[in-house]
Amino acid sequence: MKRTLGGTNRKRKRTSGFRARMLTVGGRRVLNARRKKGRHRLAI
Repeated sequence: MKRTLGGTNRKRKRTSGFRARMLTVGGRRVLNARRKKGRHRLAI
């Protein structure tokens, strides 16, 4: 039997995934800040 919230993973990717970040200027700023900080993972 599946759990109730099946679509949350898709939503998570669409709102805070790499491609979503690249679409907006603010999202690119987020990625650059994380690169500067030396994050291993930039986005989900």
